[in-house]
Amino acid sequence: MKTYLPSKFIVQRDDERCIRCQVCLNQCTFDTHYYDAEDDAVRSCEENCVGCHRCVLFCPTGALTISRRPLDYRENYNWRPEIIEDIIKQAESGGMLLTGMGNDKGQRVYWDHLVLNASQVTNPSIDPLREPMELTTYLGRKPDRLDIDLDSFNLKTELPPQVKLEVPVMFAAMSYGAVSLNVHESLARAATEMGTLWNTGEGGLHSSLYKYGKNTIVQVASGRFGVHAEYLDVASIVEIKIGQGAKPGIGGHLPGEKVSAEISLTRMIPQGTDALSPAPQHDIYSIEDLSQLIYALKEATNYTKPVAVKIAAVHNSAAIASGMVRGGADIIVLDGLRGATGAAPKIIRDNVGIPIEMALASVDSRLRQEGIRNQASVVVSGGIRNSGDVAKAIALGADAVYIGTAALIALGCTVCQQCHTGKCAWGITTTDLRLTKRVNPDIGARRLANLLRGWSLELKDILGGMGINALESLRGNRLHLRGVGLTDTELKILGVPMAGS
Repeated sequence: MKTYLPSKFIVQRDDERCIRCQVCLNQCTFDTHYYDAEDDAVRSCEENCVGCHRCVLFCPTGALTISRRPLDYRENYNWRPEIIEDIIKQAESGGMLLTGMGNDKGQRVYWDHLVLNASQVTNPSIDPLREPMELTTYLGRKPDRLDIDLDSFNLKTELPPQVKLEVPVMFAAMSYGAVSLNVHESLARAATEMGTLWNTGEGGLHSSLYKYGKNTIVQVASGRFGVHAEYLDVASIVEIKIGQGAKPGIGGHLPGEKVSAEISLTRMIPQGTDALSPAPQHDIYSIEDLSQLIYALKEATNYTKPVAVKIAAVHNSAAIASGMVRGGADIIVLDGLRGATGAAPKIIRDNVGIPIEMALASVDSRLRQEGIRNQASVVVSGGIRNSGDVAKAIALGADAVYIGTAALIALGCTVCQQCHTGKCAWGITTTDLRLTKRVNPDIGARRLANLLRGWSLELKDILGGMGINALESLRGNRLHLRGVGLTDTELKILGVPMAGS
């Protein structure tokens, strides 16, 4: 017995405008539209629609409209329509429900309850159009003190490896296979143009992108896909992935149908086989084990580049981060519960992990209390939406941020959450060669660079309005933040005063 589920979207077609060009058929990857030759009409299977709106945007006569279908079940806050539908789907499939992108539930977005300070009279603002404004950030371990030759004023202290960012925003880890090669190329080229970094994710680095190595972060995850000496050597930073915000404690899975010949070559696995990343790294069961891997990677790269460790934001992130710094990590990466992914069990995405704002505040405070904050940079990700979020993250203690979903939206993503199907209508989260052509690396790189350029200008305006001419003056300075509509407990964890105080 199959239970009927109503379609989530209504496809409305203005028959007077429709010219039967069938563009909607060619653009939709979910078989929502079909041509009825007998009636010479284009019709729709609404149950297939995922609300990506590609057909609406490409319809030459504007004949299409996609709208949500209201599901008027009997009102019940506990048994909401989404809960009912999930139970019906699992009763039919007997499996886990998968989804793409990040948490879409109503947990509080703390960025929206934090406001920044501004200068007025006694500390005048700065005009970024007429005065220099410094956004440069250096990632890597910093020494406890600096020794300077007083005769020549040269630095005597030998600094650990540092990586320079012209803007404190990097592109988050998205693996080859989860996204297309054209997406990777767009990210790499934009990062190079803007003087920042992009992350390969756990799928290795395609040989055509090695030329962008100076602006590349390579990832070493539990599956060790694509990890070899040349891969490690080409990058600026090596990142060990322990966890991610969308699925803390859960491994990765790239279905075999997405493992094409090129992906199999890059990932170093047979074509057509599932790429399974175990939940744990089977050589890491303690901080001591993690430290051993950190130093193995440093040894493999001749101590020439920082090693980062990425974890999901969880309740004991602060204690874990302390151990990682003491274990030799040069960069701590925290990924919050709003972090996105190509595929995750829906129940994990919606119920596991904590907001990145809370994790960042607790980690920064713990490292400062222990006197080791200078020994590692802190990078955060998981729902960074705009330059205001970036400024607030830096004031809470971050050195830089990762963006993933925002970058994909710049490339055309409409967050329809169907990444796991491999049918992405925008050619982003797919390996179908017919679809991947929908992302033009020339246009993609320009749009991504424009996004970072716009955020950079806004960050300079924000700093200028605060009377600050360098990002360094904002980093970890929570006196520049105030809370609005937060409880005393939340304010205490964030280390931020209430607005008006």
